[in-house]
Amino acid sequence: QVHLVESGGRLVQAGGSLRLSCAASGRTFSSYAMGWFRQALGKEREFLAAINWSGEGTFYAGSVEGRFTISRDNAKNMVYLRMNDLKPEDTAVYYCAAEKASLGVSDPDKYDYWGQGTQVTVSS
Repeated sequence: QVHLVESGGRLVQAGGSLRLSCAASGRTFSSYAMGWFRQALGKEREFLAAINWSGEGTFYAGSVEGRFTISRDNAKNMVYLRMNDLKPEDTAVYYCAAEKASLGVSDPDKYDYWGQGTQVTVSS
């Protein structure tokens, strides 16, 4: 089992940057693919990025590719999401998730464990 805790969300001005962190517990963390999602108020959960177990494979939603970067440090049981050039429409609760099959997919239903989320608010 994997327990996930996100951090790093805060209020930031448009054009700014943030790095979100996701701390994972569990000795099998390095065998999981990890993903980042977000959910804005009144909207469905949206896939942002995924990374395979080794960190060598990444996959992004078209809406964030080039602005967001996912990475992981298996030695520290951490996953990160670097977000640049933030826009007001990036305002949402951001979640990290772990997927046992290690496929790094975009379907949230394929993920087995979720964190509680961290709020990102981008002001114009």
